Amino acid sequence: MDSTPAVQVADLVVDRGSARVLDGLTFDVPAGRVTGLLGPSGSGKTTLMRAVVGVQRVRSGRVTVLGAPAGSPVLRSRIGYVTQAPSVYGDLTVRENVRYFATLFGLGATAADAALAEVGLAAAAGQLTGDLSGGQRGRVSLACALVARPDLLVLDEPTVGLDPVLRAELWQRFADLARAGTTLLVSSHVMDEARRCDRLLLLRGGLLLADSTPAQLRAESGTDDLEEAFLRLVRAREEVPA
Repeated sequence: MDSTPAVQVADLVVDRGSARVLDGLTFDVPAGRVTGLLGPSGSGKTTLMRAVVGVQRVRSGRVTVLGAPAGSPVLRSRIGYVTQAPSVYGDLTVRENVRYFATLFGLGATAADAALAEVGLAAAAGQLTGDLSGGQRGRVSLACALVARPDLLVLDEPTVGLDPVLRAELWQRFADLARAGTTLLVSSHVMDEARRCDRLLLLRGGLLLADSTPAQLRAESGTDDLEEAFLRLVRAREEVPA
């Protein structure tokens, strides 16, 4: 496996108005792994993902993705991005949505149908997307992102609104994709999902509190509970009263 990181972030600073959203972040995302970006709402996860995709204006710092500056035209077909709000057309069927995105990459119906099967929506292919649940629409978005077989898949809270069975199935699919060589950057505010990641980036208030593996985080914090480990980091790094 290529040891070159899929994403390299150096001294990244992002401001929104007078507020600092990301404050000097530096880290690498290893290729062919599932990296979890975890932290509470408002910690800067979405802003960081937008910077990686190349659609976020930054104040300073450098973001390199697959060997090119973030936002470079050469990366457009190599990155799949699933936003928190499903980016699909409600007046099209599930199949029509995915086939539309397939055509943008010069692909046909076979690729679209395969992506639908991967997210467990083959049976719902003929349904109007606007009639689906929020979790199902999120899976349609994921299928649209998967159809071009991207090298990097950036997923912003992909399991929100899913029941435990579907969450487990989706995380298994993420692991399968990583084993096949895809790099995944997955955000969540649910610390239970941290255990499913190969590597963890923990954010709070725009600061990077940890860049570690689940096993290292447990060992360093002295607890097997990853949520408690995160809380201990917060108390230690930011002197939050216990």
